[in-house]
Amino acid sequence: MSSLRQASARPLSFWQTTRAVLWSFFGVRRSAGLAADLQRLNPLHVVVAGVGAAALFVLALVLLVNWVIASGVAR
Repeated sequence: MSSLRQASARPLSFWQTTRAVLWSFFGVRRSAGLAADLQRLNPLHVVVAGVGAAALFVLALVLLVNWVIASGVAR
């Protein structure tokens, strides 16, 4: 239980964690940056940012498909 508390008290903010997660979604991440972030990322922030980014990605795809279908291009 103490290791979970230590991991939750890591210093990176939620916005820095979100940036790291978004770079991971994009697929561009330096190995040195990844290794450094793994020591400082808050696991709870990573989970929340990952789920949120995935939900926004799916929503963007749904909106894009609806827009293309409504425009009449996909006949």
